Amino acid sequence: MKTAAVALAGVFMAVPLLAQSLSAQPPPVRAAVMLSVDDAMARGLAESHRIAEAVARGEAATAAIGQQRAAALPQIAALAGYTRTNHVDEFRIVQPVVGVFTIYPDIPDNWRTRLDLQWPIYTAGRLDALERAARAEAAASASDIEQTRADLRLEIKRSYWALVTARAAMTVVQGSLDQTTEHLRDVRNQLDAGLVPPNDVSTAAAQEARQRMLLVQATVDRDVTAAALARLAGIDPDAEIVPTSALDVRSPERQGVVALLAEARRSRPERAAFAQRIAAWDERGRAAAAARKPMVGISGGIDYARPNPRIFPRVDEFAESWDASANVTWTLFDGGRTRADVAQAAANGRAVRERLEEFDSVMSVEIRQRVAELNASEAAIAAADAEVLAATDARRVVGNRFTAGVATSTDVVDAQLRVLQAGLDRAQALANTRMAEARLDRAIGR
Repeated sequence: MKTAAVALAGVFMAVPLLAQSLSAQPPPVRAAVMLSVDDAMARGLAESHRIAEAVARGEAATAAIGQQRAAALPQIAALAGYTRTNHVDEFRIVQPVVGVFTIYPDIPDNWRTRLDLQWPIYTAGRLDALERAARAEAAASASDIEQTRADLRLEIKRSYWALVTARAAMTVVQGSLDQTTEHLRDVRNQLDAGLVPPNDVSTAAAQEARQRMLLVQATVDRDVTAAALARLAGIDPDAEIVPTSALDVRSPERQGVVALLAEARRSRPERAAFAQRIAAWDERGRAAAAARKPMVGISGGIDYARPNPRIFPRVDEFAESWDASANVTWTLFDGGRTRADVAQAAANGRAVRERLEEFDSVMSVEIRQRVAELNASEAAIAAADAEVLAATDARRVVGNRFTAGVATSTDVVDAQLRVLQAGLDRAQALANTRMAEARLDRAIGR
């Protein structure tokens, strides 16, 4: 009994130790994904649900072309039916030679099959106009797909360069924390030696605490931007994304605003979609107007029925018959329906034309704005380069003064932090330039 109690006590003592050992284990290592901006866009375009939705809508618009084309072709249908009728008195006559002859027999079971043909051979251009309208709408849907892809490329680029900037900011804050931690240690040593008052230690400790807070914020910003990029690129959110595209890339030579506007008019998928939908509404208006004209169709069929109502007298047996006809339909009065349909198509087409005009005016302003933003970003790079050079020289001078004993360690730390901040400003300027280029490309339709 005593042995069991000792063993049980050993188990209870081991449980906290086991929990402590488990909690002390390092967190699992996140898989690293080396990702360039081109790889991110390729992944995002392949995995995007928005593009898949736009493609499905385009397939539906393409299927509508087949529907309109099929409406102009012959329609063949097979019909079959059974009808049970009540009993009737048979109608008979008496002939001198034949005797009693049944003209209308009592046949309650009626079976009918028919192979039917319907073919509109002339519709005053209505079906052709509807098919052309469907083709224009399918082309507009294809332009919608390109617009979705362009929007996604811009969003991926924005998230990618935001992640690059967030990682650079985290590196700077981590370096600043290391410098302030080292400075705090030096100040404490100086306090122990009686060289500085106690409030210097408090000031250094407050600086270190602030840097730790900034590091937490920078880490959160990096994780949030990484999660956004992972979602867009179809990457596991638990993976660590390591950007590999260089920020410091020479920008290509740009054309003037007039040339960029001309290129945008040719390349923007939104503008192409507007033009194609205008054509679709014009064709729908022609199709509606065709209802004022006569339409010609042919129909026919083969009946195999028991009894066959086309054969007289009725006989309780299967018999064949056929028919063919040409029909002309001319709606003389429809209560204003055709006029309303034509007016609706014209109004919708006019509305899209106005949207196109508005789009052109906004596009002109947008391209000028994007060019100005890119110029400002490139100017910021030059200013950041000068800032880095000045901070580096200042750190060298402060280091020499500290070696000569005429500068404090605080001056050295401040100089080093200015160098780190200047590097972050330069990275931010480069990232802003890359994002400005992406926005300009989107505005042009590249």
